[in-house]
Amino acid sequence: MRILLVLFLAHVIIFHVANAMLHPIDFLALQAIHKSLSDLPGSKFLASWDFTSDPCNFAGVYCVNDRVITLNLGDPRAGSPGLTGRLDPAIGKLSDLAEFTVVPGRIIGVLPESLSQLRNLRFLGVSRNFISGRIPAGLGKLRRLQTLDLSYNQLTGNIPWAIGTLPVLSNFILSHNRLTGSVPPFVSQRLTRFDLKHNLLSGSLLPNSLPSSLEYLSLSWNMLTGSVYHLLAQLNRLNYLDLSLNRFTGFIPGELFKFPITNLQLQRNQFTGRIYPVGPVTIPIVDLSFNRFYGEISPLFSSVQILYMNNNRFTGQVPGIIVDRLLSANIHVLYLQHNFLTGIAINPAAEIPVRSSLCLQYNCMVLPVQTPCPLKAGKQKSRPTAQCGQWKG
Repeated sequence: MRILLVLFLAHVIIFHVANAMLHPIDFLALQAIHKSLSDLPGSKFLASWDFTSDPCNFAGVYCVNDRVITLNLGDPRAGSPGLTGRLDPAIGKLSDLAEFTVVPGRIIGVLPESLSQLRNLRFLGVSRNFISGRIPAGLGKLRRLQTLDLSYNQLTGNIPWAIGTLPVLSNFILSHNRLTGSVPPFVSQRLTRFDLKHNLLSGSLLPNSLPSSLEYLSLSWNMLTGSVYHLLAQLNRLNYLDLSLNRFTGFIPGELFKFPITNLQLQRNQFTGRIYPVGPVTIPIVDLSFNRFYGEISPLFSSVQILYMNNNRFTGQVPGIIVDRLLSANIHVLYLQHNFLTGIAINPAAEIPVRSSLCLQYNCMVLPVQTPCPLKAGKQKSRPTAQCGQWKG
């Protein structure tokens, strides 16, 4: 009887040990990944990867049952050195993987095509490394993917259109790369963050190419063209918008200024037309500089704290309510230089608050007050009379 009990207990122990062991395919995949990577000086991340012990206890590895579901490569603490090497294609063997991240470091080479085999992947973050080459089109097969962050790398080529068809994508971040071509349309109604700044993208955006669910949109520092009037009109959940340093043209919808935006950056494009906000503008920071806007400045901008309207074609008087808000230090920056403005109702003896800045240079008026301006505003105080007489608005 005692022998039977011992055999039974031994069977139970062997059963539990067997179930605690990592699946052989995942074990071999982690070995291959480990061989292709090294710690940068100062990093000890891979020191715990001793394959004579349970890999599920490795730093950055989390398992459920006998499969790896989370793989975070590198020490996530701020300032940690990170890793060097390449991403081994064996990553695609981790079939249950739901989250894969790589901390900032010096990983080189391309993104493995085998990533497209990770059909359970929800989070893919490989940012601030030296990944090069094209984005694998197969990432469009990851139908459960919610976050894709490949920012601050050296990626080239087009954004695969298949990625735009991902149904539950919520964060799409490819900023600071060398991507070219056009921006594909995106269908996910869960998409809230869309960041493609600092690339080499060109072409125009289709009116329905981005969903109304967006809250953060940054396309700055590209070569994008065309009108965005109809696209912007439907993005009424935006709280951050940066389209600066592109070649966008056409009008800006007045509804845009009623959206819950905290920072609006439209500078250095080729936007044109009159600006007609549909109500008081409560956006703290508005930059419309270096465009081709014209007409009179709306008094509805009086609640803006930092307002750049310089280097446009605005005409007429500066609204009195904007002047009052400036003198009461509610407006911190008011840049109106390089327009065709003809007057501002301000007492020459008025003192501009220390924490406020006003620049009026190079308009069609004699400056009633002398205020410091940026060096780029030039030395000329007023426009030549001939320019002002020819301007028709």
